[in-house]
Amino acid sequence: MTTPTPQRTAGPVAAPEAAAPSAAQRATARVRNGFGLLGPRHGRHALPAQLLDSLALPIGDDGVVAGVDSEGQPAVLGLNRPTAYDVVLIGGLWTAQVLALRAAATGARVAVETGRPQAWTQMVHAMGGGQNGLAVYDVGRVPPQGASAGTPVLVVRDCGMRPPRGRVTSGPWQSVLTLLPYLSPVAPRLLRQARLAGIQRVSPDEAGELGRAMGLNRVEVEALPTLADGVTLWCADRDRQYVMTQPTDAEIGLLGTARRMD
Repeated sequence: MTTPTPQRTAGPVAAPEAAAPSAAQRATARVRNGFGLLGPRHGRHALPAQLLDSLALPIGDDGVVAGVDSEGQPAVLGLNRPTAYDVVLIGGLWTAQVLALRAAATGARVAVETGRPQAWTQMVHAMGGGQNGLAVYDVGRVPPQGASAGTPVLVVRDCGMRPPRGRVTSGPWQSVLTLLPYLSPVAPRLLRQARLAGIQRVSPDEAGELGRAMGLNRVEVEALPTLADGVTLWCADRDRQYVMTQPTDAEIGLLGTARRMD
């Protein structure tokens, strides 16, 4: 008789090692766990190299539109900055008031330091009695403004030919625009400190002094005594640009037409 051979019970078989998840599987897991969404899949945009010169974006600088340049394009003053910014305008009150109005329209608060508050009264009333971005203070009485990125400030100093040193100076998100009706003995110091200078129509003698102080060329010096009302030569470092400030109907109704003298 043949004795059957006993069968051996098979022992446990080791499970094969799991393969590492792919990049797609990892991304799917992240989505399921709330770690972001997968964006749409689009083809890439390509531009031939020969067309690069034609690429342009219709976006200008951020700031206050001071007027138009010689080509009719908007000229923008970037007054709201994270660093201190001083501007000197040798010109008329009308231009300073237009810039103040437009700065307030961009969301900045405007603090006017002036020895002639009656000249600013109409603007204050038109803007809600100082509750909508513009307030007028006596010379030396401007309080701290608390400027920030959310509430930038423009301080306009309309303090005559010899403005005293201001208690409130430029700083982060707070620019200072000093208005001088003419070239005065303090003008050279203010121009050296300024990052931007605007010059309207001046006498030939004043034009010569400004040319030497600011390095203007002969054509620019000769043009300064002939500038029309509302035209300003803006100078920053070595950049020069003539700008014509064109008032809106609302600005004309409030301030009148452009003028150099007040």
